[in-house]
Amino acid sequence: MMTSTEPQVSLSGRYSTNETCKILGIDRSTLFRYTKNGIIKFGYRRCNGRKFYPGSEIIRIWKSMM
Repeated sequence: MMTSTEPQVSLSGRYSTNETCKILGIDRSTLFRYTKNGIIKFGYRRCNGRKFYPGSEIIRIWKSMM
């Protein structure tokens, strides 16, 4: 279940998969499912190609699930 307190993130910040899961209080498989179904959007880091989740998306998904 997603955390009931509003995440304290920077709207312009970039958060890894692990950080996003901890912030939202969800499992990696849940985040993967949300990503696959287009519920939450992500970007790729230019330097290493890893996914990141913008703080604005983390807040948006949290608000939509509450």
